[in-house]
Amino acid sequence: MKTAILCGGYGTRIRDVADNIPKPMIPIGEYPILWHIMKYYASWGHDQFVLCLGYKGDIIRDFFANYRSHTMDFTIDMSGKSAVEYHNSQIAENWVVTLAETGQHAMTGARIKKVRKYFQDDDNFMLTYGDGVGNIDLEKLVAFHNSHGKILTVTGVRPPGRFGELQCDNSGLVTEFNEKPQSTGGRISGGFFICRKEIFDYIDDREDTIFEQEPLRNLVSAGEMMVYKHDGFWQPMDTSREYKLLNQVYEQKKAPWVIW
Repeated sequence: MKTAILCGGYGTRIRDVADNIPKPMIPIGEYPILWHIMKYYASWGHDQFVLCLGYKGDIIRDFFANYRSHTMDFTIDMSGKSAVEYHNSQIAENWVVTLAETGQHAMTGARIKKVRKYFQDDDNFMLTYGDGVGNIDLEKLVAFHNSHGKILTVTGVRPPGRFGELQCDNSGLVTEFNEKPQSTGGRISGGFFICRKEIFDYIDDREDTIFEQEPLRNLVSAGEMMVYKHDGFWQPMDTSREYKLLNQVYEQKKAPWVIW
């Protein structure tokens, strides 16, 4: 299944860590958090990606266009007599990556709508953000999505309340969605969505369309949104504190998302 990753935001809350690169390129260890997210999906067999680019998208393009030189040791014969020799070949990936320009100022819904053409032949696709990692069981997530037949599955997690809060019944049907909740103890949206192709019918073409607002609320009203409950690890990188936390667990070799 293909995976769309939202990579175009400004990342204003984490500018104190790095203001010269887009947030998905801020590193955990030696590689960008975006690489970690893609590596995780690929570890479950989902190795086709559509990256929705915007702010400083040229840096992401350069990383993938020159992937081997960014991730491997290499030797260059400056006389030009021989080609570049790459080392550490085990880092090579079997990914197919589409880098899609979705605009500097587009909001999340607009970015998703703009990559519709890359999913014309897909009944379902995955969708997530380029700034969060977790140890979600993607096989169980896919099985859950296929079991209920609704348009959208969102992974519901239990971190501190700053994100879209989900209320659901015992079957997993989402009954309420609040983008910026007060702390009420419910689950929140952790991304790691699976979408049926009908999702595009709920997103209009406006540049200011925010996926987490009108489209999700309309899906809830239509009874077309389900939550997959995840009680394991999930952590975004929104602040310098979270950047330090993710790097600390990675350096200690305790990162729950590292399954490769």
